[in-house]
Amino acid sequence: MKLRTILGSLIVFCAAVAISYAADSNPNMGIWKLNEAKSKFSPGAQKNSTVVYSMEGDMWVVTVDGVDKDGKAAHSVWKGKFDGKDYPVTGDPAFDARSYTKVDANTLDMTVKKGGKVVGTGKITVSADGKSRTVTTKAADPAATAFNNTAVYDKQ
Repeated sequence: MKLRTILGSLIVFCAAVAISYAADSNPNMGIWKLNEAKSKFSPGAQKNSTVVYSMEGDMWVVTVDGVDKDGKAAHSVWKGKFDGKDYPVTGDPAFDARSYTKVDANTLDMTVKKGGKVVGTGKITVSADGKSRTVTTKAADPAATAFNNTAVYDKQ
């Protein structure tokens, strides 16, 4: 009985260490604040003032807070993996799904969808020193409100 308890505990511990390592090895992990002076937004674009990357089990959680095109508070949450598959976004009326694909250690490609249709794409790049990240986004859907934004964030 003791052997099963010890083996079970060891398996749980190893799994926790592996998940923790995966989270710590991703440079996006943590809290990012918008550096508005270094950013460029299309007129009427939503501005995400804070983006938080965290882990919930084996899923990434990306929590975004900012203001929409009308200056009203905006809050959305995405939970998923960086595997190129669509995962739902809650709280964002413009998008209902987002996917991330890991390009390299510091870069993610992003696709946002509404009703199964791609309406925007982007690239997220964390600087080599890990202190800033740049998010470039553009409208991919001609029927969507045009945007071409570059948001720069500082690690908190």
